[in-house]
Amino acid sequence: MENIIETYNITKKFDDFTAVDSVNLEVERNTVFGVLGPNGAGKTTLISMLCTILHPTSGTASVNGYDIIKQAKQVRESIGIVFQSRALDDILTGREHLEMHAALYGVPKDIRANRIDEVLDLIDLGDKADEYTKTYSGGMKRRLEIGRGLVHYPKLLFLDEPTLGLDPQTREKIWEYIQNLMKNEDITVLLTTHYMDEADRLCDKIAIFDKGNVITTNSPINLKRELKADTITLTVDNPDKFIDKAQSLDFIKDIFEVDSQIKLMVERGENLIRNIVEFASQNGIEVRSVELEHPNLEDVFIKYTGSSIKGGR
Repeated sequence: MENIIETYNITKKFDDFTAVDSVNLEVERNTVFGVLGPNGAGKTTLISMLCTILHPTSGTASVNGYDIIKQAKQVRESIGIVFQSRALDDILTGREHLEMHAALYGVPKDIRANRIDEVLDLIDLGDKADEYTKTYSGGMKRRLEIGRGLVHYPKLLFLDEPTLGLDPQTREKIWEYIQNLMKNEDITVLLTTHYMDEADRLCDKIAIFDKGNVITTNSPINLKRELKADTITLTVDNPDKFIDKAQSLDFIKDIFEVDSQIKLMVERGENLIRNIVEFASQNGIEVRSVELEHPNLEDVFIKYTGSSIKGGR
């Protein structure tokens, strides 16, 4: 399948700080590609370079066949962007926002009205189109921003933390709109997120991003399959002692301490919980809580980075 994004050792430095470090990525056309990482990992900096907002310190990238440095104008004409921070004018209606954006991007007048109606229907704001955006809920504003990014028929839509700050019910609705978008538009979506469930639900492929680097790239299901293990999470009174003693247990594939909890990677964890609790007791260690989980993206992230995504950096 053809790639719509290819990066070539793209790097961005701010003085002595390297925000994005020699990243190489390939994003296939007509897919949802996720960049998953904690706050401060460099995700927004990467998107900003791909959108031509920031100039790379070194390296480059191709977006829809155009070089982001030499053909920035053509890149910008090919993309839509929904920024992490809201960027709506409260004194305009939803329709006026779309009309202004369509005019700025040169959508022909003879098709502009129909296109705006199509987008309003896609984001389910037809009945609110002529109301001022100051009356919109947070979820409605985010949907309008997504619609604004679509009105000029872009080939690629960038969504930077699209559900950040939204309540769970509204997040679920936004996910539905993104999935509906993929069914109805000839478009590729690249989204950044630090929400595991969002990446798992929406993305065809994920790049785990940490400290400015791509650690690994694969589909969510393949990333989870790589672990071939369940996770037993323990809270004990002496974590250091437990980790030291547990090195002798050959059924433990890997062991981490995250947020004062011990995570053991094992196969068929339901058969091992009693053995682990007895082992701790025999070594004078009190087990205060124990929980069994099957592989998820949080476990994948910990495996590749050695830390939880929740804390950020």
